[in-house]
Amino acid sequence: MIRGEDLIAKEGFPFVLGALAVFIILIIFPVRFLMFIALLFGVFCLWFFRDPERRIPPFKDIMISPADGRVVEVMETEYESREVTKISIFMNVFNVHVNRMPIGGKLKSVTHKPGKFLAADKPEASYENEQNVIDIETSYGVVTVKQVAGLIARRTVCNAKPGDELPIGERFGLIKFSSRVEIFAPKGFDISIKNGDIVKAGETVIGKYIG
Repeated sequence: MIRGEDLIAKEGFPFVLGALAVFIILIIFPVRFLMFIALLFGVFCLWFFRDPERRIPPFKDIMISPADGRVVEVMETEYESREVTKISIFMNVFNVHVNRMPIGGKLKSVTHKPGKFLAADKPEASYENEQNVIDIETSYGVVTVKQVAGLIARRTVCNAKPGDELPIGERFGLIKFSSRVEIFAPKGFDISIKNGDIVKAGETVIGKYIG
């Protein structure tokens, strides 16, 4: 996993290096407008794929946000025959897109589901869009995290594999460009966020287990 303050996620290297290569070619064969576009795209990619360190809260029995962004849905529901609280976070192009473990545990499964590319802030994106579904075995029960692609985002990346044991706050993947991340918290968690709240991956406490 990548470490260090304000580093770049490895998935962003092809975009940054590609923009740099185009910029260098245009220096040799100058086309000013295209040089400006290539430089602007390279700077945007450096910003978009930034991977800052985060201070993981040192508390017990908590769940933290797996993504930066705005909370667009908090609701009690049923998922895979389990009573859960569903929390949806919309990530725009200006958010950090590296995803982190909301809770420590062992990855039970990682399932890629092909689908559409609807705007990620729409509720139906949760079910119809392309996504990774990650089930985590924890001492509180199974916690599910979804990485949902969006209108611009066309690829969800999960670097963790089934059987991996990861601590709370550990990086496990990212989604390229605007997207949506969802958590299905098992019964017993007191959720402390609401629609409209702004959260940060690895830092914002979104719930506490009260049994």
